[in-house]
Parts: sequence; C-alpha cells; structure tokens
Amino acid sequence: MSTFVTDEGIGPAPLGRALEERGFASLFLAEHTHIPVKRESPWPGGGELPRFYYRTLDPFVALAAAATVTGRLRVGTGIALIVQRDPIMLAKQVASLDRISGGRAVLGVGGGWNREEMRNHGTDPRTRMRLLRERVLAVKELWTKDEAEFHGEFVDFDPVFSYPKPVQDPHPPVLVGGSGATTFDRVVEFGDGWMPIYGRGTGPLAAQIAELRERAGREVPVTVFAVPPKSEAIAELEDAGVGEVLFNLPTEPEDDTLRTLDRFTGLL
Repeated sequence: MSTFVTDEGIGPAPLGRALEERGFASLFLAEHTHIPVKRESPWPGGGELPRFYYRTLDPFVALAAAATVTGRLRVGTGIALIVQRDPIMLAKQVASLDRISGGRAVLGVGGGWNREEMRNHGTDPRTRMRLLRERVLAVKELWTKDEAEFHGEFVDFDPVFSYPKPVQDPHPPVLVGGSGATTFDRVVEFGDGWMPIYGRGTGPLAAQIAELRERAGREVPVTVFAVPPKSEAIAELEDAGVGEVLFNLPTEPEDDTLRTLDRFTGLL
C-alpha cells in the first residue's frame, strides 16, 4: 500500500498493524514538508491539490511508528523529497529506521514537482536532479564507510563518523521514482530499483524493463505505484517483470480505512 498519513486519518501504528494482519507486504508513505499557499506549479494529478498533501506527517517518524508494531512489513518512502533534505541527517534517519525495523527500510526518492516548495528549502528547481544525484551518492557513502567523505558540486564534506549504520547489507534499497527521458540514467548509476507510476510514461512497460535491465547489466527490481485494484492489471504487470505493485490507499479515519483494506485483501 502507498498512502498519505495525516493528522486527519488513521495513525501509522494501527495502519501498519492492519496491513500486516491482512497479509500486505509493504507500506510506502508520501511526503511534502509543506505546501506554499501561493503556488504556480501545477499538480501532476490535475485539478485542485487535495487537502492531504499539506497535512502529511513526517514519513520517517510515521514509518518508525508502523515498524514498532509489525515484524514483517517493509516500510518505505514513496517518495522522499531528498532535494529538500540534508543528506547527513537523511542518512541517519533512514539508518535509524532500518535499525528500528530490523532491516525493513526502503528509501524511495524523487525530484518532486512543487517548485515553490523546493525554493523554500533553498533548492533551485533547475538543478534539482543534479542535487538529487549527489545526495543519494553521499547518503550511500555515509551508510557504508566508517570515515565517509563526499566532494561534489552541491554536497561537500570532509571525512566524518556517521552512525548508526543500516542493518541491511550493504544498505537499504534506493528506489528511483519517475519515468522521464533520463530516469534510467539515475537508476543505473545510483538506484537499486525503479519505481514508476502506473500509466504515467510506463507503456510499453515490458520493453522498458527489459531495456533498463540490459543497460544496468543486472536484474533491477521494479515497483509500480498507483496500480488499479484489478486482477487483470496485476497480471499484466507481473508478466511485464514487475516485482511489487502498490495500491493507493485513501486517507480516511481508522474505521473507514479498515473497511477499505478488507476490500483490497481479495486481490492478495
């Protein structure tokens, strides 16, 4: 499942418990640090921006809450806007989540769409993809080196001690979101998987996955967002080589959410 956890819907702990009890494999949480009141960036979904976009909990805090009441559920970001996050702090947050969960953390990343939001963090939207690249590479150095250092255009630090280290070896998987012309470049260079949105630049998906894996020279895992809750859609994606599908869960109060999850379990 992927969803927005807010102050107006089910809490992350009861959500995590409910998902695991019903046999779901993972929980991916979206994030927006804030939404500027005056905004020119169009929402990719079209129309008015839904209310839950600007009421989200911090994803790492929420995922930690879900992790403490579950034993198998993978807990990930879908996606973390790391162009708005300090890489040294991000490395510690994800490694801490991996420790708390016993090695179940996943870091989904993307460049984001809300230019006004980025600018409030001091990020230039025109260079955000170069910034994203450096921050992922820097985070991986911090996760895997005892004395990590990084020297780039945007990220620059001399050798540091950064702990905790993740439980997973060599580190939690980094899933790269998007389906643009240069997305595969990022997946091949610094991603551990690809995470596109269903129907948004993903057809013909089987050919795209084959191309990606040929370029990477490895079996790149693919997780697809916003999959229609229909058995034929799941079968189509499985045939294309997709390893995991994410259904969108509406942001609703606890009782309504549990009823929605019960309807989804027929697809498992």
